[in-house]
Amino acid sequence: MTFEVTILGAGSATPTLSSHASAQAVQVGSDYYLIDCGEGTQYRLLDQKIRPSRLKGIFITHLHGDHYFGLFGLLTSLSLGSRTEDLLLFGPKGLSEILTEVFRQSDTRLSYYLDFQEIDAGNPGLIYDAPSFSVSTLPLRHRIPCTGFLFREKIGERNLIKEKLSPDMSHEALRTLKSGKDVSGEAGGILYSYEEFTTPPPPPRTYAYCSDTIFRPELVPYLKDVDCLYHEATFREDELARANKTHHSTAGQAATLAKEAGVGKLLIGHLSSRYAEVGPSLDEARSIFPDTYLAEEGTTYSV
Repeated sequence: MTFEVTILGAGSATPTLSSHASAQAVQVGSDYYLIDCGEGTQYRLLDQKIRPSRLKGIFITHLHGDHYFGLFGLLTSLSLGSRTEDLLLFGPKGLSEILTEVFRQSDTRLSYYLDFQEIDAGNPGLIYDAPSFSVSTLPLRHRIPCTGFLFREKIGERNLIKEKLSPDMSHEALRTLKSGKDVSGEAGGILYSYEEFTTPPPPPRTYAYCSDTIFRPELVPYLKDVDCLYHEATFREDELARANKTHHSTAGQAATLAKEAGVGKLLIGHLSSRYAEVGPSLDEARSIFPDTYLAEEGTTYSV
């Protein structure tokens, strides 16, 4: 099953000509889910040839503008495109009131049902349970309530060993074997053993998104062994005092968290616009956690 993350925007609050506001598109199977929706996200989706109509849900971390100011335009454009399918929207307290007021003042009537689910930033846990994956919240700490997200793939079906299959095996028998169960004969006993005719499914994959947050060692248990972690790295260690004051993290702190949690790889983003060169931030992180990469806009990463 496809499990990929496309970086639409990885800039910080102040806009630049070379970076865009926070937004990522997570593809699970044939469906897309958006994490954050900074200004211009709908244009970034078009630029990456991701049809907005394929979005199944949107997850907003917090109510700082660079993480959700693109939501109004995107939701309206979906309606102008005559969308009829329900759209899930997960976000913090206050987002519903903001959207209601914007739509009231602009006399906007959506062509689809917007299923808003309010997130309690102080109570992390499961918020979305789909057949093939789930989404849980992560307890970040910022100047206002802020939530990270953990996408966790579910264990899939076992893989059939095609060269061992007989043409007379029924579809029902094959489904039973793929589910990890033996096929019984009419007189009892095992007719086909799932261990003989199948191999285990690949291990489930995990992706964690930690947007604006001060360094939180408390996140380690939540992030333990995730395959891919995106973590903000707004500042460098020489600006640690400013990072603490503004409730942001340094590249070194993001790498420390990745190392302590034993993640597979780390993507860093949300770098301050004060840095004309991003290389030193990457070097700082890699000195602690070598498997670190810059979250490059327009790049798709396999989880």
